[in-house]
Amino acid sequence: MLPFNGLHQSTLDKLYLEFRIGICEALLKNHPDSIDILMELGNLYTSCGRYEDGLKIDLRLVSLLPSNPVVHYNLACSYSLLERKEEAFSALEKALDLGFSDFTLLLKDKDLNNIRSDPRFRPLLTRCQKNKQKQKSL
Repeated sequence: MLPFNGLHQSTLDKLYLEFRIGICEALLKNHPDSIDILMELGNLYTSCGRYEDGLKIDLRLVSLLPSNPVVHYNLACSYSLLERKEEAFSALEKALDLGFSDFTLLLKDKDLNNIRSDPRFRPLLTRCQKNKQKQKSL
């Protein structure tokens, strides 16, 4: 009989997430500036509701990749999840300034639900669409 027999699938999923987090945290000790490890760890923290930890990772990524629109977008998501709206909008505006253009993600990403109803959000969708059109014309 398997030792996991009888455990609910959600429990197994959570254990697997925590296992992956542990691996990433261990790897990060030897490779503290590894973008791949930091990106994975940030996503894992967010997936299991560790939003403060995810925010710390996103802030680190922004310091390592200040001109990358995706890391600023992820930072906006972390701020939104923590209901820090002003900072979320600031990070999202920076992502758009840097050329973020994934309109579908911006429209549907659940991480942004806390700011989507704010009147400041709609103009950002328009800017994102314009970024997408610019990239298509290149």
